[in-house]
Parts: sequence; structure tokens; C-alpha cells
Amino acid sequence: QVQLVESGGGLVQAGGSPRLSCGASGLVLSNYAMGWFRQAPGKEREFVATITWSGGTKYYADSVKGRFTISRENAQNKVYLQMHHLKVEDTAVYYCAAGRQYYGSGYYATAAEYDYWGQGTQVTVSS
Repeated sequence: QVQLVESGGGLVQAGGSPRLSCGASGLVLSNYAMGWFRQAPGKEREFVATITWSGGTKYYADSVKGRFTISRENAQNKVYLQMHHLKVEDTAVYYCAAGRQYYGSGYYATAAEYDYWGQGTQVTVSS
């Protein structure tokens, strides 16, 4: 059974730099592209960042580019989202997702491309 478990969320002051972690089990992480999405109250889930199976390609939403960094440690079955210069508008539930990676498939920036999801971790940014 595949499980993705996010951690590292909480209440953070604007400008803070928390790091979210995603622990994966029940799958071979190196076979999957990994992504982070978020959902703010009253809004639809939106793409944040993605990383290909080897870590060779990363792609970010414009709203977080230059502030967030996605990384992975396949041997540890871990994926991370380092966030810097947080803004109040970054407040959301953050979700980790895994999508089966195929040769030549590039990066995955839409929710439909992902097969497994975590339960999410709340990040609340205070001004």
C-alpha cells in the first residue's frame, strides 16, 4: 500500500523559511516524479513544484519561483520543499504527490498526472 506522509507545516511568520518533508512508502521512489501542490481556503488545489525521478529537472509555479526549492533523496524515500520568504498568501494545505515516471515524459505540472497523494500538512503564514 502506497503512503505519502507530509510533515513540517505549522504556524510561520511572514518571511520565514520552513521545510516540508514527504516520506514515501510502498513504492520505489526513483520510479516516480514527485510534486507539491497546495490548496488555500475557498480555492482550488494548485501546482507548486515538481521534480523528475532523478532530480535532474525541477519546475515551479511562477508564484513560488525563486523562493521555494524542491529536492529529493530516493535512497531515503524522501522529498522536500524548502520554502523561503514566506508570504501570507502562501497559507494553504500542502500536499505531496507521486506520479509514475516514464522515459521521455518530462515534468508533471498537473494534478491529473499524479497517482498518489498524501493527506497534506497545513502551513499558516502570519503577518
